[in-house]
Amino acid sequence: MKLVAAGLVLFLAAAHQSQAADLGRGQDRLGLAAPPLPLKHGMHSPPLEMSELRGKVVLLRWWTDGCPFCVATAPALRELQRKYGNRGLQVIGIFHPKPPGDWSVERMRLASERLGFTFPVALDAEWTALNRWWPDLEKRGWTSVSFVVDKTGVIRYVHPGGEFHEAGSRNDSAHAQCEREYRQIERTINSLLTE
Repeated sequence: MKLVAAGLVLFLAAAHQSQAADLGRGQDRLGLAAPPLPLKHGMHSPPLEMSELRGKVVLLRWWTDGCPFCVATAPALRELQRKYGNRGLQVIGIFHPKPPGDWSVERMRLASERLGFTFPVALDAEWTALNRWWPDLEKRGWTSVSFVVDKTGVIRYVHPGGEFHEAGSRNDSAHAQCEREYRQIERTINSLLTE
């Protein structure tokens, strides 16, 4: 009996660990309807809402100023919008200041200009949208998360944070992973645009 109880405890601990790992990778968000985005302040477009973006594939990226991963990913976001925007992709950058609540529209504008963002940018001042899209932040590890949403409004891909981009002249293995993730996002977008 003690052996069965010990086995059950080990099984439950392993299940809990795998569930935590799933939270970190965002697997629990796949297949869910995209939560609302009622964000009032933005640039390059009127305030956007997911229900108004039906029929488009949407790539959302939460980012902030002073984040090296966000800076490294900015060229990839611009390139994906340039390459697929006329086919139905809409990239949206969502500025989430750190710490939450320490914001101004001017801060968002300046940071967006530094990164060369011409696609819609919205302000998630208190992280309310981030918490709807990426709940249990303390278990996730990153706030610079990206989501790809299909034309029907369903989350189909999650990049759980950090950077993704073409490796370019960088040869180290960390940037090889960044390129693999960038290519996966691009394949996902391309596939969803043809659905």
